[in-house]
Amino acid sequence: PVAKSIVVFDVKIYDQEVTNLDELAAKILALEIDGLIWNKEPKKLDVAFGIQKLQIGCVIEDDKVLTDDIFDQILAWEDDVQSVDMVSMQKL
Repeated sequence: PVAKSIVVFDVKIYDQEVTNLDELAAKILALEIDGLIWNKEPKKLDVAFGIQKLQIGCVIEDDKVLTDDIFDQILAWEDDVQSVDMVSMQKL
């Protein structure tokens, strides 16, 4: 059997007025990496003072995908993305 993990992570942005979370979520879900399957329903969670963050989940094949492979591509959009933090990772 192929070793897989469920990964949930938060994406924080700099400015709610500049970055549209729905557009950012669509951009993230458009990333294609062999061995990566997205949960197609990202969540918008309140942080404070009307600011929100995205919480996104995916399933990765452990031998094909590292979490850094995903996070580095998201962090490359440095005008929009402040940080990416792993919330949880569980082996299937």
